Amino acid sequence: MAPGHADGAGEVIDADDHLVGRVARGDASAWPGLVERHLGAVTGFAWTVLGDRAEAEDVAQEAFVRLMRKAPDWQPGGAKLRTWLFRVATNLSTDRWRKARRARPEAAAPANLNDSGEGDVIRPLDQARAVRKALRTLPERQRVAIALVHYRGLANREAADILGISVDALESLLARGRRAIRRQLSHLIRDLLGES
Repeated sequence: MAPGHADGAGEVIDADDHLVGRVARGDASAWPGLVERHLGAVTGFAWTVLGDRAEAEDVAQEAFVRLMRKAPDWQPGGAKLRTWLFRVATNLSTDRWRKARRARPEAAAPANLNDSGEGDVIRPLDQARAVRKALRTLPERQRVAIALVHYRGLANREAADILGISVDALESLLARGRRAIRRQLSHLIRDLLGES
């Protein structure tokens, strides 16, 4: 039976559940399908949160290792696989961020976002770097919420499920994070609008 189609009882079989079920039964040919469907998004999310590509790749790899271990116990029709993977990646990223901050306290200090090294001219690449720096100065829950919703495009309900909080609590994290980023980037906004 094809994933995403109704079975005899009219129940829709989720493609991810189908693939995880095949992996659980020892069908190694299903694994590339799961990786293709989710690895890029999980890596991109971790990169947004951590700001380090190698660390992000390690987080994504560990999330998939945990999925392989979890496959035999996977309950079809339960949590969406994407939600589960992002929850695992959130926890792994948060752990790595905390360890890095303890090892290098200066890494957690807000960067001087007004120092572009180019005088008052701010190029688009500098703008993107400033936004990433501002994101990394946020408290971890705000950073993760923004990464899930704004960078990964998840709906608020799914992002809230990943974080284990209500939609209202997620929206509060997003609002506080956006305000903090706007404050840090106010000089860029003035430059873009031609204001002094």
